[in-house]
Amino acid sequence: MHQIITHFTDDDLYKLTMCCAVIDNFPRARVKYAFTDRGNTRYPSGFARELREQVRALESVTITDREVEYMKRACPYLPHWFYDYLRGFRYDSSLVKIEQDSEGRLSVEFKGSWAKTILLEVKVLAIISELYHTMSGHLDTIDMADFEARSKVKARRMIEGGCVFSDMGTRRRASFAAQDRLVGAMAAVSEESEGPGRFIGTSNVWFAMEYDLVPIGTMAHEFIAAIAGMYGPQMANHHAMRAWSSTFRGSLGTFLYDTYGWRIFSLNFSEDYANMFKGLRVDSGDNLEQLRLIVDKYRRLGIDPSTKQVVFSNALDVDRAIALRKEAEGLCRPSFGIGTHFTNDFPGFKHLNIVIKLVAAKITEAWDFYNDTCKLSEDHGKYTGRPDVIRRFCEALHIDYKE
Repeated sequence: MHQIITHFTDDDLYKLTMCCAVIDNFPRARVKYAFTDRGNTRYPSGFARELREQVRALESVTITDREVEYMKRACPYLPHWFYDYLRGFRYDSSLVKIEQDSEGRLSVEFKGSWAKTILLEVKVLAIISELYHTMSGHLDTIDMADFEARSKVKARRMIEGGCVFSDMGTRRRASFAAQDRLVGAMAAVSEESEGPGRFIGTSNVWFAMEYDLVPIGTMAHEFIAAIAGMYGPQMANHHAMRAWSSTFRGSLGTFLYDTYGWRIFSLNFSEDYANMFKGLRVDSGDNLEQLRLIVDKYRRLGIDPSTKQVVFSNALDVDRAIALRKEAEGLCRPSFGIGTHFTNDFPGFKHLNIVIKLVAAKITEAWDFYNDTCKLSEDHGKYTGRPDVIRRFCEALHIDYKE
């Protein structure tokens, strides 16, 4: 097998921004992550062995001067001390445990310093996806020219439909080559288009650099979930907003609010934070219902919601995004982040439904125990974590628990 990940910045921006915030606020924290395959996939024989080799190969991947100089231009909110950290960063495959059972089911776990393990998640997911499609022979059936043509059609429709949108498909892409084709195609269409919408960038820092785009992203659920493990879920959003604002001083001001659902977030979303953060990201639940809740909250705080950005990223395709933009226009400043529908959309091709989530944390290595954590969101199907932990968090947040 060829080495799948060969560029340090072949990663989503939010992993780098969170890494910076973790070092700044929780430098001694240690965490555990666990892999979940929602499709209960049976992986090819020998998959775990090949995956171990790919993860071991990450140890040779380091950031280059070109990548650092690009990020300094494109990401001025990142402090320069962080680039010194990245220059010295080395992946450590010993932090990753990979197993495969007799039926082909895959188990992947990370454990160690939060600042070191945080940069593994997206890369390992991208490796799993491409490795699976390679070993299963799926990539041999891909018509890249057709994929590029269909990607251009999607971009034109989004632009003509007035959508401001970005690619967020690194984690579950069919392959590096597929994402390369997609981003290149959409960047070309956006450059030549005069429509009301625009393709503003990609979450993947490498491709943003390659195509002179804006790297898009702020944070993931793990930031709030880890804090909930250390301090409890009731005030996790508050502590996360405070830590984030302390590190980035108003930049990167789109908050991912649904780690434990809208209700507890809304109770933590006071006027000062509502004014400080430029907007919110909707990643679960019914998009229109969530929009109504957001608009109503801003209005009750005396803030004009039309001045605030709402980023929609929940299971979107082109049709849903265009319809949603029509509903959201005038109520907020809508934008759209689309992942799997962009980077893993091939005729007759079933993509993997996989995630790696942070499941336990402790604030310092001096503690001799970890605190379990989980993710709840607005969709029960997106709950991740042990059932007993999910039940306990639901009880703490007065959420009706469903098996």
